[in-house]
Amino acid sequence: MLEEKDLKQLAEKGISRQQIDTQLKQFENGFPFLKLEAAAAIGRGIIAPSAEEIDNYVKAWEAYKASGKQIVKFVPASGAASRMFKDMFAFVDADYSEPTTDFEKKYFAHIKDFAFYEELNDVCVKNEGKDIDTLMAEGNYKAVAANMLTAGGLNYGQLPKGMLTFHKYDDGARTPMEEHLVEGALYAASNGEANVHFTVSHEHLPFFKQKVADKTAKYESKYGVKYNISFSEQKPSTDTVAVNPDNTLFRNSDGSLLFRPAGHGALIENLNEINADVVFIKNIDNVVPDRLKPETVQWKQVIAGVLVTLQAKAFEYAQVLEGGQYDHAKLEEIIRFVQQDLCCRKSDIKELEDAELVIYLKNKLNRPMRVCGVVKNVGEPGGGPFLTYNQDGTVSLQILESSQIDKANKEYMQMFTNGTHFNPVDLVCAVRDAKGNAYNLPDYVDKTTGFISSKSKNGKELRALELPGLWNGAMSDWSTVFVEVPLGTFNPVKTVNDLLREQHQ
Repeated sequence: MLEEKDLKQLAEKGISRQQIDTQLKQFENGFPFLKLEAAAAIGRGIIAPSAEEIDNYVKAWEAYKASGKQIVKFVPASGAASRMFKDMFAFVDADYSEPTTDFEKKYFAHIKDFAFYEELNDVCVKNEGKDIDTLMAEGNYKAVAANMLTAGGLNYGQLPKGMLTFHKYDDGARTPMEEHLVEGALYAASNGEANVHFTVSHEHLPFFKQKVADKTAKYESKYGVKYNISFSEQKPSTDTVAVNPDNTLFRNSDGSLLFRPAGHGALIENLNEINADVVFIKNIDNVVPDRLKPETVQWKQVIAGVLVTLQAKAFEYAQVLEGGQYDHAKLEEIIRFVQQDLCCRKSDIKELEDAELVIYLKNKLNRPMRVCGVVKNVGEPGGGPFLTYNQDGTVSLQILESSQIDKANKEYMQMFTNGTHFNPVDLVCAVRDAKGNAYNLPDYVDKTTGFISSKSKNGKELRALELPGLWNGAMSDWSTVFVEVPLGTFNPVKTVNDLLREQHQ
């Protein structure tokens, strides 16, 4: 039951009472599992372009960039890096003092291969009066790890991933934030300008802004572009209330309601405020050193070329329908485009009257569009590409997480386990209609695709609610196309030891 002080707290966050009522119902009722038709594969929803097609798509993207359109690179960067260092936090707290697990042994054996080694060594000398070699020789491994993790040292345990030192170069090491600036110059710049937008958490915003201010001129000079860099924070109004295991409101020790960030799906609001024709989306930690960038840049151009080529065709067909200048043969042609190129099928389409059919086709042509790079499945945790039944009875391509699939359905679990491809969060999105008007992106969210997880606060169990994921349910009603991209374009850093992989050296 909401109290007077609760209503005041809601008002401060910009959350309505109706939102809370809706969230409490979602806790009670849960979310339905999705109905699947099949895992997407080459020839079944995933395009594998030929060498000639690759060349044509790159040319299409270069021509689009030259047309003066607004292009933005959108980088979700608000997450803290604490999960990256889970194993090292455990080592600092362990009742043993020497590296024992395989993870710990690997970290210390290869510590000089980390791009942040020099910074860490300097901090150890400053705080301990000894360098890393001396500390390890004395068996004081925990001092080394603590100086990496804590506020008195590098504070990597609390910083956002975008601010960590990832890669070594002759002219100085780089953070992921800097690598994204470089990428922006290489494939998203238009008319000599590169627009990059970072979503960051409130507490890290000043640090991010300062780092960007310090580094921008260097990359403007190196790549001959002018950067327009902007930031946004996940809106407090997208937070969700937490509940106890019995679905009653969870309260903090002071009696206030506990709200939690509602996952990356909340960023659809941030994306909706971006002023752009085309938006690239890629996670902050999926970056590579310059020697591996050509492949990444080429395939970003390819998926962007696929996007603008399909969008141009969709706009052309939408204008035909709008003008009423079509016959049965033209309608058949448009149906084939929607079904084959945009991978959206309706089983009873032949039963629609011509007027109903035109309305249906207009709706499917006039909506946001995204092309997603997918890589071959190599066992990384995360979502995958599927052909899924939608709320309107159509079947289209979606990116699903395991939490959206009924684990009791053996057929579905087999699809998920045996899926040939994986989603690396490599998206390029078209977010304006044929007249240049921005779509209102929240209108295209499938609100039934959130999920509930079990968490704890101060030792007390709670249930948390996450909104439909940004590239999952939040983009459910977009036109979606999948393109197979090389595995070399996918190099996430989930743990600190991932930085020891050959791709990050």
